[in-house]
Amino acid sequence: MTFEASKVQAVFFDIDGTLADTDDEYIRRVGRLIRPFHWLFPKRDPTPFLRWGLMISESPLNALVGIPDWLGVDAPLVAFYNRLSDLLKRQSQGHFVIMAGVESLLERLAARYALAVISVRSERDTTAFLKQFGLEKFFRVIVSGQTVPHTKPYPDPVRWAARTLGVPVEACVMVGDTTVDVLAGKRAGAQAVGVLCGFGERAEMERAGANLILDNTAELGDLLLK
Repeated sequence: MTFEASKVQAVFFDIDGTLADTDDEYIRRVGRLIRPFHWLFPKRDPTPFLRWGLMISESPLNALVGIPDWLGVDAPLVAFYNRLSDLLKRQSQGHFVIMAGVESLLERLAARYALAVISVRSERDTTAFLKQFGLEKFFRVIVSGQTVPHTKPYPDPVRWAARTLGVPVEACVMVGDTTVDVLAGKRAGAQAVGVLCGFGERAEMERAGANLILDNTAELGDLLLK
């Protein structure tokens, strides 16, 4: 696979593990919860196991996100989740950690390309992340887990974003940290760039057909802003 930067007119970003450092935060939280059982893991470190578990669960979990849409109960479930979050005072805003170099990258990319966010998170959580860091002004399109019936790894959100922007899907690139993102981009007919700052591993993203794999999201600027 090769990456053709000259073809790119629009760039689509995943959030978790790509723009936000939430993957490592999940690991830290779960690690604290199972601290009494650390002795069960090699070197008393559960991190490798937790990374593996979250990584292999991402694709089936993303597939499950589309089920409420098929059943016609997506909106009520999201409303219930938001209400519960309020009651438990677990607001999303203020709990995100942004990847190093992302703010500068987005500002520079937005001056040249059409940008979109494609996330499996709810619309509320997606918006909360963008507002926390003042990033919403950089994105022309925001695709959450409720925007289309089938979310990643299906191609639907990538095609929807391209159509909404008025950009041919083959002129778009999907950037994400797992095979879920790579597969969504490739199945839609876009290019796909994998980043290793989340849970994805190089070998699996290569097998999924990634056109390029970078160590971190900020390196994308070296390719698209020459």
